[in-house]
Amino acid sequence: MNPATRKFLSPLNRIRNFLTPLALVPAVILPLIVCSGVAASEDAENYSTFVLYFENDLFGNTDEYYTSAFKLTWISKGFADSGTRGGSPEWLRWFTAKMPTADRKDLYHTIALSLGQSIYTPKNIDTAQLLEDDRPYAGWSYLAAALQTKNFDFLNTLELNIGIVGPSSFAEQSQKIMHKWLGDSEPQGWDNQINDELGLMIAWQLFWRVASRSVGHGLAYDVIPHAGITVGNVLTYANAGGEIRFGYNLPADFGSSLIEPGGATVAPVSTRDPRLGAASHFGVTFFAGVDGRAVARNIFLDGNTFRDSASVDKNYLVADISAGVSVIFKRFKLTYTQVYRTEEFQGQDGGELFGSFNLAYTF
Repeated sequence: MNPATRKFLSPLNRIRNFLTPLALVPAVILPLIVCSGVAASEDAENYSTFVLYFENDLFGNTDEYYTSAFKLTWISKGFADSGTRGGSPEWLRWFTAKMPTADRKDLYHTIALSLGQSIYTPKNIDTAQLLEDDRPYAGWSYLAAALQTKNFDFLNTLELNIGIVGPSSFAEQSQKIMHKWLGDSEPQGWDNQINDELGLMIAWQLFWRVASRSVGHGLAYDVIPHAGITVGNVLTYANAGGEIRFGYNLPADFGSSLIEPGGATVAPVSTRDPRLGAASHFGVTFFAGVDGRAVARNIFLDGNTFRDSASVDKNYLVADISAGVSVIFKRFKLTYTQVYRTEEFQGQDGGELFGSFNLAYTF
């Protein structure tokens, strides 16, 4: 193939890689849909939600940079400040009473508990040498606890993350096991990974629904902006963005949810949601979104806080551009998001494509 043809086809291949997974999800899910009965309507705060997340650059046909992550999240039933819902502990009622939204009687609270692991590697994983101009090897394993305050129009999340960066995160072992299962070559450079460091982050994220309109025959759209701040020795940044959704039996939640601090958005907040009291327990939604971040610290690029380690010069402005589809069937919601992330460090060879799956079950 001559260079001119290769230059022409490269953008087309990127577009193909971006769109192919989106086309596959409805093809896999829609044949499973069957008719279901109508459940009695109950308040959304009477339900818990469990969410399994998985993200991997395999869905972008690469094996580099932000390469893999998983997360498990449980979102509790709702409770009121008075403790009448769910019998919340006294210390938690005291805490919620101090929040700016304490006087809002139309809101309720939930707790979200998570555990997860994220893995980062350079572009070249076939050499054991330290690549000084490429992203360092790094892993992050963590626990998170969040307090959410919400109703149909508003979701406020305050989350604490605590974990470990470095060899004790067991990211090396996780990636090598995954590569062995897939029959891929073993990554060679983990001896150069960032050193062990205790990680702590506090994240605040706010989502609000500025539009929610029905266009008839079960079809509707909504618009959900968001903004937030994360502070800690692992990540420190401010972010803002939004998502627009269109579909049949639109879910009454706050949109798609990537693996990120304060991002548990998929629990239903109203009986308008097909998973709860709606007449039909099936829905399909297509969405597109963007999130921009002004980054002050990223330990996976800057290296360890208190000791020397591998590092690169990060970009201070980063954006995620995403599109995807979600399918609701009874109490399940399956979402696939294809994400394009702009360059995160100086000298990076273009942006990155990765895919994000999450499966939520409400009970």
